[in-house]
Amino acid sequence: MKLERLLFFMLSFFVMVGCANNSAGTENDGENTETENSDPEAVEVIDPNPEKYTSFRLTADVDGLSENYKKMIPVLIEASKIMDELFWYEAYGEKEKFLADVTDERIKNHFNINYGPWDRLEDNAPFVEGVGAKPAGANFYPKDMSKEEFEAAELEGKESLYTFIRRDDDGNLKAIPYREMFPEQVQKASSLLKEAAELADDPGLKKYLELRSDALLTDDYQPSDMAWMDMKTNPLDVVIGPIETYEDQLYGYKAAHEAYVLIKDMAWSERLAKYADFLPELQKGLPVPDDYKAENPGTDSDLNAYDVVYYAGDCNSGSKTIAINLPNDEEVQKAKGSRRLQLKNAMRAKFDKILVPISGKLIAEDQRQHITFDAFFANTMFHEVAHGLGIKNLVKDQSATVRSALKEHASALEEGKADILGLYMIKQLHSKGEVEGDLKDYYVTFMASIFRSVRFGASSAHGKANMIRFNFFKEYGAFEFDEASGTYSVNFDKIEQAMQALSNIILTLQGDGDYDGVAKLVAEKAIINDALQADLDRLSEANIPVDIVFEQGVNVLGLESM
Repeated sequence: MKLERLLFFMLSFFVMVGCANNSAGTENDGENTETENSDPEAVEVIDPNPEKYTSFRLTADVDGLSENYKKMIPVLIEASKIMDELFWYEAYGEKEKFLADVTDERIKNHFNINYGPWDRLEDNAPFVEGVGAKPAGANFYPKDMSKEEFEAAELEGKESLYTFIRRDDDGNLKAIPYREMFPEQVQKASSLLKEAAELADDPGLKKYLELRSDALLTDDYQPSDMAWMDMKTNPLDVVIGPIETYEDQLYGYKAAHEAYVLIKDMAWSERLAKYADFLPELQKGLPVPDDYKAENPGTDSDLNAYDVVYYAGDCNSGSKTIAINLPNDEEVQKAKGSRRLQLKNAMRAKFDKILVPISGKLIAEDQRQHITFDAFFANTMFHEVAHGLGIKNLVKDQSATVRSALKEHASALEEGKADILGLYMIKQLHSKGEVEGDLKDYYVTFMASIFRSVRFGASSAHGKANMIRFNFFKEYGAFEFDEASGTYSVNFDKIEQAMQALSNIILTLQGDGDYDGVAKLVAEKAIINDALQADLDRLSEANIPVDIVFEQGVNVLGLESM
């Protein structure tokens, strides 16, 4: 599960309509997914603001790579571009039809950043007249489908990660596997991964690429996930395929396509490798009853640092990912653990261009020295490691997963868990001497990062997670606001108490599969009140960007294209 991208859930998701057409070259089996809002004037349209993003050139040192790996990168980028095309279909539809009718360059630019006419950093508010609200199910489901109809349908594969729901000629729901919806595209992407596999010097990478190539044609990703976990010495990596379910805000069932092309920092990765070994010990110390920590976290987990050289699809939409925790498959996690990927260059860009300026406005002057990149890196890293803590199956029904019980709330609550347990891990490991530096650095940088992520808006699971944590911590007295200076400071005594209390709440909700309890927490805490909004407005008035966009590709890297 990627970071930047979470706590909670989908507060009041826009459920109807939008503008979702079938993309060129895809099979739709007779279903016309073009949608029209019955009352588009009722949906407030905002002014597009591409300036909320700052540009960052996505480069990395490729000189140390072998000639074969230098040749592989352009091949992987070409495969990634196909994932981008597929995500456009899943998120919106036929983008070229929209762009052909638009002359305003600001709207075109914002449309491309957001993969559609809805601003992902403004609660998915439309920035184009007449398109209406974004469908909660994006383009994964028919526009006229109700939840009651879906839940009553006896349809094989309807809850699969890898099917679209469409209507047959008689108007009944049917499930279409991704491989059938996108036959031409997945065949081409599969061939490119085979080509990349032939260039792989590392046997583990070679096996993974071959199996991932097969997976695109079969929609069976578990063997390639297992092989991905077995890789240890690969200097290049690619995360590619339908992975995260954030785009499906109706149920959280459907995985969206994305890709990252990555160069591994072998030296940094070696330094980080030790932390996954502490997971069993940390699991035992979680602040919940024994039943809620009975599972044993996988110990065959990797913690590595990378420079990312290409983003495509889901991870490139709106706010950009700076760390990844995968695979999401619970069976793979139990068997192999998971891999945590820290994206150093993207992380550094967000720290320098966004977090430091935010701190200058909203953090008390006497605590600003505690804003450090090392703490930002560690907080992000331990967020990913903390995904391995807690449980994946319900306490009272081991056959049911937390993901299936919490439905559309599952990913967001999982991210919220990782945020708070990442801080718990830092506290525990710092007391053991395994994490260096001043503990106050981690706490203050953590608080400043909440302001950064809250700006992603209510449509972002990460934004919801941060709203809940901000309000919970403030009510607990862990954060204090000084009206005279307009800045916040951390109460170092109370923040640890708040961390324990919120950890207990989240882990219990997960273990119980308490869908209604999660909804109640969202309703009470996932809000931006007027005072906080005024603080966020000050950041916008100071022209502090909300997120980054990339200049990327083979030319940026100085490599020849295919």
